[in-house]
Parts: sequence; C-alpha cells; structure tokens
Amino acid sequence: MLNDLFSFQYGQGFAIGFTSMQFWLFFLIAMIGLALTQKNHLMKTIFFTVIGLFFYFKTSGASVLILIFSILLNYFSANSIFKAKTEKLKKVIMILAVVLNVLVLAYFKYAFFFTESFNAMFHTDIKALNYFAQWTSGFTGKGSLVDRIIVPAGVSFFTFQSISYVVDIYRKEIEPVKNFFEYSFFITFFPHILMGPIARAKDFIPQISRKYYLDKDDFSWSVIQIVKGLIKKLVLADYIANHFVDKVIDTPEAYPGFLGIIAMWAYSLQIYGDFSGYTDIATGVARLMGFKLFQNFDSPYKAINVADFWRRWHRSLGAWLRNYLYIPLGGNKTGGWGTYISTFCIFLFLLFITQWYALIFIYVGITCFYLLGILVIPNFTKYVHRDLNLLITMVVGGLWHGPSVNFVVWGTMNGLALVLYNHWKKVSPYENNTSKLTHFWKIFITFNFITFTRIWFIMQDNGAPMDFLDHIWNHFEFSGETFLKVLSTYQAVFIIMLCGFVVHWLPKKIKNWWEDRFAKMPMYAQALSVALIILMIYQAVSDESRGFVYFSY
Repeated sequence: MLNDLFSFQYGQGFAIGFTSMQFWLFFLIAMIGLALTQKNHLMKTIFFTVIGLFFYFKTSGASVLILIFSILLNYFSANSIFKAKTEKLKKVIMILAVVLNVLVLAYFKYAFFFTESFNAMFHTDIKALNYFAQWTSGFTGKGSLVDRIIVPAGVSFFTFQSISYVVDIYRKEIEPVKNFFEYSFFITFFPHILMGPIARAKDFIPQISRKYYLDKDDFSWSVIQIVKGLIKKLVLADYIANHFVDKVIDTPEAYPGFLGIIAMWAYSLQIYGDFSGYTDIATGVARLMGFKLFQNFDSPYKAINVADFWRRWHRSLGAWLRNYLYIPLGGNKTGGWGTYISTFCIFLFLLFITQWYALIFIYVGITCFYLLGILVIPNFTKYVHRDLNLLITMVVGGLWHGPSVNFVVWGTMNGLALVLYNHWKKVSPYENNTSKLTHFWKIFITFNFITFTRIWFIMQDNGAPMDFLDHIWNHFEFSGETFLKVLSTYQAVFIIMLCGFVVHWLPKKIKNWWEDRFAKMPMYAQALSVALIILMIYQAVSDESRGFVYFSY
C-alpha cells in the first residue's frame, strides 16, 4: 500500500482515489505537513503545491506538465494585466490568456471530436496527432500514447478555474496573489483539482493566509460530509451501477422495455450519488484543513422546474457559466455579434453532426418564431437575446462535459427546456400554485425530463440513445408477472434506490436535526458511530471498484 502511494507509477491502480486507503494515508501526511508549516506561509504554500502536483501526477502522469504550463501561463498573464498601463493593453492580454487556455483545453479534450466532425462534414481525412505524447515519449522511451490524445484528468476544472482568475483581475474584482506559490496552491489544492467544485480566487485565496482554526462544529460537519460522500459513492452509486444500470444499458435488448425506464431513474440516482458523493468528501476534507469550498449540490431532485434544477445541480459550474459566458454575452438584457455568431455556429453544428433531426426542427422553429416576433412585437428583441444567450450557455455546458455529439444534444435539450420554461411561466396557471399535488407534479415532471435527457448523457455512441428509446417503445411488455420477476431479481437494488430517493426527498429540517444531533455528541461517541458506519459501508460495497463518473470530464 505504501509502495503504491509513494512510487512514481501512475494511472489506473495507482491514482489516489477518495475511496481508497491510500488517499487517507495521503491526507494524514497532508495534515501533518499543514501542522508543521502553519506558521510559515511560504513553506505552507510550497508544501501544498508539491503534494497537489504529486496527487495529480498519480492520476495523469506526464499530463502534470500541462497543469504546470497552465499555472505559469495564468500567473504571469494575471500579473501582466494588473501592471499594464492602459485598459486596451489589459484587455489584449486578458483575451490572449483566455484564448490560450481554451486552445489547450480544445486540443487535449476536443481535437479528435472536432477533427472527426470536420471530416464528416467536408469528407476529408485529417488526422489528429498527439504531439505532446510524441514529445514526452522522447524522454520516457514509450510510444504507446502517440496514436491518441489522452485527456488530462480535471483539465476542464482547472482550466475554468484559471480563466476565472485572469478575468477577475481584468475586471478589478481581485488583485494578483502576493507570490507564485499562493496561486499554485489555489490551482493544485488536491481535494478539488480533479472534479471540483470550481473555486473562484476571490473566495479561496484569502483563506490561504488565515490562521488555521477548526472547532468541534466544523469537525463534526466535516465528518458528516465525508461519511455522506462515502455512502453515496460506495453504497448508492456503485452498487446500483454494477448490479443494475450497467447491465440494462449495455444490453437493453435482453430486458423488457419498461426496465429501461427504471434503469434511467436508477442512473439519475447513481450519477447524483457519484458526483455529489465526491464533492461531499472534497468539501469535508477541505474543511478539516481549514478551507471552505463551494457547496455544489442542493437536493437537485426536489426541483420544481428545469431552471430550479440547474440552480441546484453542479452549482459551481452553473455559477462559472453565468459569470463568464452568459453575462458577457449580454445575459437577459442584451446581445451582440457574439450571440448571433454563436447561435449560427450551433445551428451548423447540429445540422451536420446529429441524426436527431427533431432537435434541429425545434431549433429552426424557435429561430423563425424569434424573427417573426422581432418584426411584429415591440421590445421583443430583449427576449430573443436572453433566450439565445441561455441556449448558447447550455450547449457550451454540454460540450464542457465531453467531446461527444450526444453531450451537445443533451446540452441543447436542456437549453431549449430553459427557454420554453421562461415563456411558459408567464402564462402558466400553476406557476404560483402551492398545493401539495401541484408541487408533487412539478417535481415529478422535472425529474423525469432531466432523466430523459440523460439518455444522451450516459450513451456515448451516436444513435445509441434513439435505439434505446426505440427498444423501450417497441418492447415495453409490462405485466404483473414480469414485474414481480424483475422485483425479485433486483430486490436489493430497488431497496437501495427506494432508500436513496426517500432520504433525498426528506425535508431539510429533518436532515439538519440529525446533523445537529451528531454535532452535539461527545467525540468518543462520534468516533464510535463513524467507525461502525464505515464498517457497514465496506461490508455493503460492491466487489467491483469504480472510478468517479465526472473524473472523465
């Protein structure tokens, strides 16, 4: 175990995952280092930079050089912006820095995707080469990566975080850090470097210089978060995935169609447990070290409409997209050439790369509606700009998740839903209805719509989502006998699903009551409770260990 942790081997089997014993040994070393360097600010920032880079190396190997390049690029770009004498020069440097960040992200994450799309569009045969792998192979003597571009772990997260730092300095919302290692600490802080939450410099960096402080309430809160995260990941997400979801999704033709619907409900619970489980552990670990990270989830399946859902799900990404894309495009007030050019590019993109033509027809229909509205309705332009900016933001959010046509379709469907909801809520007789029945149906419709769109999220092959829907439609085959057989076969899975949904939908005051009760327990009772819970978790976990879903994004 120690050999695996301290060796310079990396990749699958050597990454320091949150659910492994190696991580908790690594975390113990981090806490010891924090204690030893607490009184020396420079040593603390250097120490955490080194262990952050090592943590990243254990996952991505030579890709740590890309992370180091990103740190250097944005640190010196931000300083140059701050020192520039004219606003024009500041803007030029900021734009160059953002473009370079996007190019690095685009090359390593989207090169194959855009090359294949271009080849399909224009019938060419252009190849995407991994020049970085060729260069590193010259040092390592290995050429296994030359034929493909490997996506660096967490590249979307640390790139967005870096862009926010540069742009915030250009906007004069913050000043540059006092020394290089404060910035490298901010980027490489190991609890959030791989999967977020995406932190803003103005929220995180001031915490670096604060004196370490952890009271009993903070300790209790941290332990609760970590235990919740382990339960969500190991019991909820992994068990459901290994014993049910993967089986149905991989071979849907072997199961009746109605089971496909249940599998997608299960997948919504799985992905929530997986991603929110990670961020629970990340925020808990960070708080034990004296740092507060963004709370990434707020009971998203309690959402009563699609807009409410996106205020509750992956909140740090939503905040980033709002602050650095939606508002710069004009937000809900105005638009410009960026809005129209981006809209046209999305239309061409959908036209050439997706086979789901209904989406294109809807897109074209909305565009025609806007053009007609501009001609006949006074002040209608502001609604056009708002809707187009929102649609662009959601398509980019879809593409952020990965280089796949299906992610673009998923983002577009959610964008269209947000656009339609913005208009529907103005005429809906149920918008302000607070009855329990109405509230239930709002949650039910929202959850099922989000679950439906995730068919394009879970299935990466082009055409696979439509084949899956076709199977559900043509082979529904529901009967009491079939249902009872399914229920007996997957009894444990359905019990875990039921418990997961019930706990998720419990009123917040009940959850807070349990957390308060735990916080008031004596330390020895807390330790005993946690030990028993963790013992039960590892007794119940699946035999097959799984990585975190968002690790690949």
